[in-house]
Order: sequence, then C-alpha cells, then structure tokens
Amino acid sequence: MNPPVANPLQLFGDYLKVTGVAHIDPEPEGDPALIGKRLGLLNGSSWVTLWANYFGRLFLPGVHLVNVGNEAVQMNFMQAHRDGLPTPPQSNIDAFTRYAKDLVELAQVDAVLITCSTMNRAYPQVQAALAPYGVPVAQIDRPMMERAVAHGGRVLVVATHGPTVGSTQALLQETAGAMDRAVTFSGLTVEEAWHRLAVGDVAGHNDALAQAIRSHLAQEATGCVVLAQLSMAVFLLTYPDPASAFGVPVFTSGQCGMEHMRELLTGA
Repeated sequence: MNPPVANPLQLFGDYLKVTGVAHIDPEPEGDPALIGKRLGLLNGSSWVTLWANYFGRLFLPGVHLVNVGNEAVQMNFMQAHRDGLPTPPQSNIDAFTRYAKDLVELAQVDAVLITCSTMNRAYPQVQAALAPYGVPVAQIDRPMMERAVAHGGRVLVVATHGPTVGSTQALLQETAGAMDRAVTFSGLTVEEAWHRLAVGDVAGHNDALAQAIRSHLAQEATGCVVLAQLSMAVFLLTYPDPASAFGVPVFTSGQCGMEHMRELLTGA
C-alpha cells in the first residue's frame, strides 16, 4: 500500500504542530494579551481548517482556536451554484447559525469569525443568534475590504472558486457603503489556481494567481488587489511582500482578518 505522501511521519507531525489537539487549558505560550482567549472559527469546509489554524497562530499567538465546519456545507453551495440557485442556500445559513451556537455553548468562545467568503452572507443571522450571549461575530473578509476601500482606486477582486464571486463582490460594495465611500472594481476568477490547489500544488496555485494579476495590471489601472478566499492566503508564502512584487497592495483575508481579530480580542 502506497501512502498518499512521501513522508507521512513528517506530515502528521507538522499537521499537529499547526492544529494541535483538543484541550481545555489556555495555550502554553504566545502573546500575554491573547493567552486565555478563545476564538471560534466558523469554516465553510473542514479542509480549510488548516488555513484558519495556520494564519490564526501566525497573527494571534496564544489564542485558543476552536473550529467547526464540514465538506457538506461546501458541497451544498457548490451544487446550488452549479444549478443556478441562490448561493449560499438558506440551509447553509441555518447550519452556520447552529454551528455558531455550538461554539458558544460548548466551547465558551470569546468571539466567532466566519472564515468562508461564500458564507459571509450568513453574517446577519449568525450575529443575531449570538447577540443574546454577548459574543461578537466578524467576517474574515470585511477588514480586507475596508483596507481596499480606504486605499482608493479601482479594486481588483480575484477569486478561484465560482460560488465565492457574488458574495465577495457584494461584501465589497456593502463595505464601501458603510464607509460612505464610492468603490469601483473589476472581477477576475482564476479557476486554474483552484484546480492546482485541489491536487496539492500550492506553488502552482500561487504562480497561476501571480500570472493572472500581472496580466490584469498590465491592461487596467488598479489601486489594489483583494484575494477573495482564505484558501488564497497561501499566496503570501510565495509573495510575503506583494506590494513590492506587483507594485500595488495585495490584501488577503488570512492577514487582514486575523489582524482585526487581534484588535477585537484585546480591546485595542
């Protein structure tokens, strides 16, 4: 029997360094201002938990990360998108509301972060459901959108997954409205990057995005770029300083969203 990766011992070891195992004590190390805090991560699929934990630990050292979310949610909104139905389906929104309550009632989290771009449409219902508990809810993409609107100029919204596009563009427009600012944007979907990511070719995913961004920037004046999905934040592994590499800021939810949660959890 051939293992799916060349070094399974390394894989399992590295995975557990990022995710850890379930525990009820505070994290043993990290930022003293964050140790003892619990953040509920409301994911659109279970595989993206690795992203939520990696970028959570990177920008929120010391926070106890508690994840929920499964493939069924993603499969359901993918099917709805393929069938031309509203995305996300109401059944997904209802599920997210239940999961959010689980995070509060079972894990006593201090805040909940919706990490899925497609499921950002569930925010009003999740916020209303948690209001009686006094637990704040945030959308991982919102801080990224705020930075893009504040930066000014045309925003290039890049996605790799079709169901995400409508939700992300709607959030950008909602954010601009809340900031009382006008926003213009262009949309770009790079499906090749999604397909490469799906087979574990993270470097290829990043290369496909880079080529698409450079090609677009050569054709249209653009103020900044936003990468629509948390999964796309691995772009930073290849381009840790994207502003230098591309000449304009490239905002990711993995960084912007987690930096916002630091402010929320510390009361900054």
